[in-house]
Amino acid sequence: MIYNLKAQTCRRSVRWSTAGLWLLMALSTLPLKATSAPLDYPNKAVTLIVPSPPGGIIDASTRLVAAELARAMAQPFVVENKGGGSGNVAYSQVARAAPDGYTLLASYSGFHVGNPLLMPNLPWSQNDLRPVALIATSTNVIAINPSVPAHTLAELISYLKAHPGELSYASQGYGSVAHIGTEILKQRTGTQILHIPYKGSGAALQDVLANQVQIIITTPPSISGHIKLEKLRALAVTGKTRYSELPDVPTTAQAGVPDYELETWVAVFAPAGTPDAIVEKLTTQMKLALEKPETRAAANAAGFEAHYEPPSVLARRVASEHDNWSKAVRESGIKAE
Repeated sequence: MIYNLKAQTCRRSVRWSTAGLWLLMALSTLPLKATSAPLDYPNKAVTLIVPSPPGGIIDASTRLVAAELARAMAQPFVVENKGGGSGNVAYSQVARAAPDGYTLLASYSGFHVGNPLLMPNLPWSQNDLRPVALIATSTNVIAINPSVPAHTLAELISYLKAHPGELSYASQGYGSVAHIGTEILKQRTGTQILHIPYKGSGAALQDVLANQVQIIITTPPSISGHIKLEKLRALAVTGKTRYSELPDVPTTAQAGVPDYELETWVAVFAPAGTPDAIVEKLTTQMKLALEKPETRAAANAAGFEAHYEPPSVLARRVASEHDNWSKAVRESGIKAE
């Protein structure tokens, strides 16, 4: 009996030990699945891809945030400008990148929302990108070459109605905020203006200054100096409030088009599948950076607002604008070229 009891106890011990071993092995995998991210991220340089040439709100806001992230996370955050293809070169690169947090996209609202609506067979989709944080917003300015006989937005609308198709407007590219925004303005005001797309804001602005094109909607930094020198005439800003650097320029609502607003934004996205822990670490540091008074002051001086939104709010913004722009594109009859 004693021998049998010991034998049974021994057999039970073996069974329990085996079961315990399997349990420990299973439990040991749980933290890896839950975090899915190295605790020392980042441990090398992170690349922020900008879908435009240097200059402008996308580049400026990205560089401002990249510098703050580098200081906070003790690794280089390298800004790489990849213009071309209306942003699609950069978007495709990030969409195909490894989801490890080392390749990020500085996304521009015009490309992010507009391209999927206007361009068939894109090599990327919104589902290929995971929201990290909104980092910047900006009002836009409706400006004209002084040769146009209009000093207010109402006067411009009257002139356009009397001379349909006579004037043209410049955009920073097909599907850009300026493109979609001007088409919406045409729709709301019942006017006809010829669209002339450019590869970036610099070339577009030069032709408006040279009166090759007469109208432009763009962010303030690139044109405020020309407006103050009277090389361009500002008719309205497209936000809810006046722009501090151009206090005499009314909002579109004050200028007689109350149902028209247009905001440009820049946000950081990661490849889909990037682990939660990495996204959380990045968005937390971006929030801290964008809330610094010195960051806000630098952004204001550059002509945009340092504006943080977490991934969930950013995702809702994209979905809302997709719905609104889709309606505008459909009703305006904009087709891909």
